[in-house]
Amino acid sequence: MAEKACVKRLQKEFRALCKEPVPHIVARPSPNDILDWHYVLEGSEGTPFAGGYYYGKIKFPPEYPFKPPGISMTTPNGRFMTQKKICLSMSDFHPESWNPMWSVSSILTGLLSFMVDNSPTTGSVTTTVEEKQRLAKASLSFNCKNPTFKKLFPEYVEMYNKQLAEEAWSEVSPTPAQENTSLLKSDGRDNNGAEDVGNARVQGRRNNQRQSVPTWMLLLLFSIFGLVMALPLLQL
Repeated sequence: MAEKACVKRLQKEFRALCKEPVPHIVARPSPNDILDWHYVLEGSEGTPFAGGYYYGKIKFPPEYPFKPPGISMTTPNGRFMTQKKICLSMSDFHPESWNPMWSVSSILTGLLSFMVDNSPTTGSVTTTVEEKQRLAKASLSFNCKNPTFKKLFPEYVEMYNKQLAEEAWSEVSPTPAQENTSLLKSDGRDNNGAEDVGNARVQGRRNNQRQSVPTWMLLLLFSIFGLVMALPLLQL
């Protein structure tokens, strides 16, 4: 059972987080256990974690703030193992370096900073940038399958549902190029048909040119014919 000072301190920190949220960090205690906190770290822009939402837990000891908490991450991320305690100077791996002045916000700010670092530690893994980016894209979908996450962070669930709706709409809505193609087809021809019609017109003009005889040539032919017919008369 948490000590009175611990409960008072954690309640104060939760009120502070609600009043002045920390950028890229959301943290809330479990409704049934003030010592059991859950957090979401939003991947920083310009890093392989951009666009990712990383869900994890902080387990505070009853003696907090005089003893450090345990920290773990649930979302696959390519930097830390999941469901394993992470070794930080602010975690229970190093009680000798713990400072009672550190709070939930400072702990998670340090975790977010250490996440973009490549320094190895207990609980860390080594992956490629591409793998981290792939996991970042899949993070929200992964989190929304977790009942506890859905209960504590409904705003992220709403965000995910909105993304799904936008993706579904983009699949059924035609692009401008598709609309133009549809208009051509509705007129009884596609791009190839329009080209065929144009070619037929050019060929028709060529045929007309070959078939038509200039007027002056017809007059000349009639004149020659008349002269030939008149020669016998001239000889009489």
